[in-house]
Amino acid sequence: MILKDKTILIMGIRNKWSIAYGIAKSAYENGAKLLFTYMGEENKDKINELTKEFEGRKTYMLNGASEDELVKEVFTKIKEENGKIDGIVHAIAHANTEDLHNDFIFTSKEGFSHANDVSAYSFVLTARMAKELDMLNENASLVTLTYHGSTKVLEGYNVMGIAKAALESSVRYLAENLGKEGIRVNAVSAGPIKTLSAKGIKDFGSILTEVEKKAPLHRNVTTVQVGNVASFLLSSMAEAITGQVVYADSGYNIMGV
Repeated sequence: MILKDKTILIMGIRNKWSIAYGIAKSAYENGAKLLFTYMGEENKDKINELTKEFEGRKTYMLNGASEDELVKEVFTKIKEENGKIDGIVHAIAHANTEDLHNDFIFTSKEGFSHANDVSAYSFVLTARMAKELDMLNENASLVTLTYHGSTKVLEGYNVMGIAKAALESSVRYLAENLGKEGIRVNAVSAGPIKTLSAKGIKDFGSILTEVEKKAPLHRNVTTVQVGNVASFLLSSMAEAITGQVVYADSGYNIMGV
């Protein structure tokens, strides 16, 4: 129970197939008390039903993870109701459909800004607001989610690759900024998983097949496997690790071809 007596906020849970749900399941089984943010009043009942298995959980609606005032309002409420917390998982990303389906060169200014605001700036904002509101306990850990498309060209990933590259660079700068306070910041680069977000990537099924064929372990990863890596990073067992991108992809990223 490596997260016993820890309170972890998971931002961006959507459904039981999401990586955020896999992280929640692992963290809960490792002793954590869970808090969640989700988007959309229309999703309130669905999210409460989805998370009811996590005894003691609380859910909070956040309709704009890259909007300063909205994040401040929700984080203030979370601290008032729960006190300081021990970790935050940032599982938030989005790009416009046309910017994933068309060649990258046709990315619009609006689409470029949108992908980076939602997928990268929101993590910077999360860290800053948590610090400003004195929301984090000593030795707290921040974890975000990235993907191999940040460093390699993957057909159909397009502007999300740029946003994830910005996110990974942000992890390093945030790790330096927050390290003096003992707060760690890391990213998990998960292998491809059949999530709702992945459906927006053209020919996603072929990516799964390719990874299974070429990864050293010759298998794709599950949300729970990725969740276990996140739980490790949230725990004191990873207290010497910060500013890193940790791959949970069956080793696919090490292969040259």
